[in-house]
Amino acid sequence: MITVICPTYNEETYIANCLEAIIQSDYPKENMEVLFVDGMSSDKTRDIILSYSKEHNYIKLLSNPHKTVPYAMNQGIKEAKGEVIIRIDAHSDYPPNYFPALVRYLKELNADNVGGVWNTDVFHKNKKTLAIKEVLANKFGVGNSYFRIGTDKIMEVDTVPFGCYKKDVFERFGLYDTRLTRNQDIELNRRIKRGGGKIFLIPDIYCTYYARETWKAIMKNNFQNGKWNVLTLSYTKAFDTLSIRHFVPLIFVLSLILPALLAIINLKFIYIAIASLFAYLLLITYVSISLAIQKKGNILYLLITFFALHLSYGIGSLVGIITSLFGGKKN
Repeated sequence: MITVICPTYNEETYIANCLEAIIQSDYPKENMEVLFVDGMSSDKTRDIILSYSKEHNYIKLLSNPHKTVPYAMNQGIKEAKGEVIIRIDAHSDYPPNYFPALVRYLKELNADNVGGVWNTDVFHKNKKTLAIKEVLANKFGVGNSYFRIGTDKIMEVDTVPFGCYKKDVFERFGLYDTRLTRNQDIELNRRIKRGGGKIFLIPDIYCTYYARETWKAIMKNNFQNGKWNVLTLSYTKAFDTLSIRHFVPLIFVLSLILPALLAIINLKFIYIAIASLFAYLLLITYVSISLAIQKKGNILYLLITFFALHLSYGIGSLVGIITSLFGGKKN
């Protein structure tokens, strides 16, 4: 028996696609349950899930008044009947062999958690959204995580997107940290690794993640990602939870802000900020031109997306530092 858990909140655009992928799964339906744990959505998400649950009795809707993902996951885990827990995301869809392959590799590798490669796509395809797609799948855009850029061999890793866990993992290593609005999967996986657990990335398993499709949405999401990188360290005091790549955008933003502030004392410092910005623009221009040639994309849209992504992420991290120092835990 497996239990698939999907946290949701206002996912009416994507949820039907996710549900259809689940229905098309090759995994025997009599041996699975799917728990959608919804954070009290204000759109049609709940109605869509309920309409599917009436026709498919293994699909269930639970309510999560706390709204956030770690609360949703913990609620689902506590109510799960399966010996295997698979965490999925409503922004994604999954090939028919996704669940069977995860369960098979979990057993064959005697792993505590396994996951596949994350293919980035967009629902509505135009020049701007395709630029967003390419940036979010590029090393310069999102770093060098193997689950994003792919690999040709099974490898032991520190984290995987979503994940397929033995249920007793949560008894041995604890549940999700409910303080963390973001990074809860990374933090849990680092706890598993520190405790001697094994996590594997499987290259021939993949899901498709549908990215946000506007610059405003990208900036809002990555501002929160950057902010929660710092808050994760502040809450957990576990400095191995994140890697240096998570803080590169912060370094870029500080290379602009600090010299600009010091220029109040000595105007010459402004040249450091100008040099930093010029070097960055040269780099993203080179990467954007290369991507545009390779993927036949729009150079301007690629440039804007890279800049929006890095700037919002870096500013988010800076706000996270300020919040940690002066804002108190409640913020």
